[in-house]
Amino acid sequence: MKYILVTGGVISGIGKGIIASSLGTILKSCGLHVTAIKIDPYINIDAGTFSPYEHGEVFVLDDGGEVDLDLGNYERFLDIRLTRDNNLTTGKIYQSVINKERKGDYLGKTVQVVPHITDAIQEWVRKQARVSVDGDSAEPQVCVIELGGTVGDIESMPFIEAFRQFQFKVKRENFCNIHVSLIPQPNTTGEQKTKPTQNSVRELRGLGLSPDLIMCRCSTPLETAVKEKISMFCHVEPSQVICVRDVSSVYRVPLLLEEQGVMNFFCQRLNLPVDVKPRKMLSKWKEMADRSDRLLERVSIALVGKYTKLSDAYTSVIKALEHSALAINHKLEVKYIDSEDLEPSTQQVEPVKYHEAWQKLCSAQGVLVPGGFGVRGTEGKILAINWARKQNKPFLGVCLGMQLAVCEFARNVLGWEDANSTEFNPEPQHPVVIDMPEHNSGQLGGTMRLGQRRTIFNSTSSVLRKLYGGVEYVDERHRHRFEVNRELKHHFEKKGFQFVGQDVKGERMEVIELDDHCYFVGVQYHPEFTSRPIKPSPPYLGLLLAAAGKLQSYLNKGCRHR
Repeated sequence: MKYILVTGGVISGIGKGIIASSLGTILKSCGLHVTAIKIDPYINIDAGTFSPYEHGEVFVLDDGGEVDLDLGNYERFLDIRLTRDNNLTTGKIYQSVINKERKGDYLGKTVQVVPHITDAIQEWVRKQARVSVDGDSAEPQVCVIELGGTVGDIESMPFIEAFRQFQFKVKRENFCNIHVSLIPQPNTTGEQKTKPTQNSVRELRGLGLSPDLIMCRCSTPLETAVKEKISMFCHVEPSQVICVRDVSSVYRVPLLLEEQGVMNFFCQRLNLPVDVKPRKMLSKWKEMADRSDRLLERVSIALVGKYTKLSDAYTSVIKALEHSALAINHKLEVKYIDSEDLEPSTQQVEPVKYHEAWQKLCSAQGVLVPGGFGVRGTEGKILAINWARKQNKPFLGVCLGMQLAVCEFARNVLGWEDANSTEFNPEPQHPVVIDMPEHNSGQLGGTMRLGQRRTIFNSTSSVLRKLYGGVEYVDERHRHRFEVNRELKHHFEKKGFQFVGQDVKGERMEVIELDDHCYFVGVQYHPEFTSRPIKPSPPYLGLLLAAAGKLQSYLNKGCRHR
């Protein structure tokens, strides 16, 4: 087993996740089986209770693990299926060590950070690295480990120490450290500065890890003199200093690393059993990147949510839209709309904001209402759904977006003015969305209906079923605590609001479609989590096709692009 540890310096959010994913992509293109582990030094057990403004969206895995969004990058880039144990946090490590101590596993010993915590980290990594993620039960040959945060952070110290010991246990030829650092370029001088990188590498080496490759994040290509300076002060060859400049699309990052001989370096440093030739999988990435740069026709989608100030809050949603836009050869334009800005209360206080939000919504070719929690902004989302329904605009509601579509229809078509979800109003006269009794345990962490669940289609005429290829069922990932009230289902279906997909027992409403509308679809699950660059998610593809006016011809051709 070969281990590649990716650390970061100077600032967090520098792009370690994309670089780790790109390294995995290059290795996988050589025919190697690759897995990935993300280490987050925070004390939370998992990412489930975070606000998206903390670390971006919460990504959900097949087994129901609520994890860091970087695991989404790994899954999309490497086309693998990870488990909750691929995301390691300080909380998980301490919890497992404390549980062992309570059971008496360390009887008579003083339990300490070194060796007990550091040993637990190494044991976890070794065990998880061998778990198959490809779907063919093959044991991985390479494990890419990303250590979150920045070198020097107090909370990541036990992890750095664990890997300092680990490099000797697994032997030098099986362990390699890549350090991602920032090369700032102040506008005043325009000069690329190396001092932050020098300090960061010095700190890392002082902690006992010496980087084999230094990946320099910069806005423009790295100058030769700068490369040589980093090489001289950071104890590496100039060929081991890699420039990762800003590029037009993330699909270009694996190509950028490959051009600079990263694979040749791995083959020598880790004795990898591969033939270093131009590879088929990377040519697919090149074709995708070139196509994405050449697109001329635009398609605009209004994303109506409440975390719109941070695009990372909707990473998977944006990626799913991008995958679908690329599939139909259109350039995606996302119009972020804070749902609160659509509400009449904003018109009173900030009329300019209100009119700008409505102008954005009205000029978009399609409307997407993603998942979310809490009452804030829900009335604005309902107004956006109402507009999309009445104007015959393509609409996709995901999770909460689907539940609010049910509320909107109940209020404005069925005439139930107080129709609501019990999440926002505990005792409405018409509770069209209710909490799931078995998931209401009082504790918020990990108590939702999570992970991969099956949805059965009960209609042959369903547009979404056709987009999925006419299948009888789909397995998609869920993350919700509330569900549509099935007792009231017949009232909706009389008026053409169809529940075309349900769970295996027929108790949970999973997919809605509206008759006589160009594309009005809601799904209780989160299809964005399984979207891939070469295989876009069908609900998102349908939205983009409808927005571009191509849905009908696509369906007529038997769901083929050509």
